[in-house]
Amino acid sequence: MVQTPERDSERENAVGVGPWEGDRPEDARYDRELLEHGDRRNVVDRYRYWTLDAIVADLDARRHPFHVAIENWQHDLNIGSIVRTANAFLAKTVRVVGRRRWNRRGAMVTDRYQHVAHHDAVADLVAWAAAEGLPIVAVDNLPGAVPVELAPIPKRCVLLFGQEGPGLSPEALAAAQLRVEIRQFGSTRSINAAAAAAIVMHEWVRRHA
Repeated sequence: MVQTPERDSERENAVGVGPWEGDRPEDARYDRELLEHGDRRNVVDRYRYWTLDAIVADLDARRHPFHVAIENWQHDLNIGSIVRTANAFLAKTVRVVGRRRWNRRGAMVTDRYQHVAHHDAVADLVAWAAAEGLPIVAVDNLPGAVPVELAPIPKRCVLLFGQEGPGLSPEALAAAQLRVEIRQFGSTRSINAAAAAAIVMHEWVRRHA
């Protein structure tokens, strides 16, 4: 096939790396297929050519001690984005409360690297958190909530988010040991749930990591 300037440009701008050049590493963390054909996955350079299992094992050795939970009563489309952000900030787990099915498109395959668990109801999440000794921090713009940048967010905790629109359920709010909010200054009543999750996770990282 004759290479055109357009094809050359696409190859130069492609995400990732091509086939391994030079002597192949013998380290068991490396994937032989990726070494042969290249690695175009959305991973940081540290993990280029590594197997999925090797990447997850390395992440597991470094994960932060906070968990992320989100209610999913109406098939919230934000969950995928929240999983992706949880992976970026190296959360211990993501806990989906309510409906088991969720839209994975927004996760951009990061759910392969991020541990995602399911709880049928808020009571199940509460029981799990109590057994693990984890306080629940509810995130919602409600009267009495403490601005997130001023709140005493514990290092080990569960950050609990509600759905787009209705926010957290009464059961979730009642289960929380702390309520925090994101201060806003414009006309909108609330911000996107995925955006809110990113802000709060980053605040945890800024403070504890």
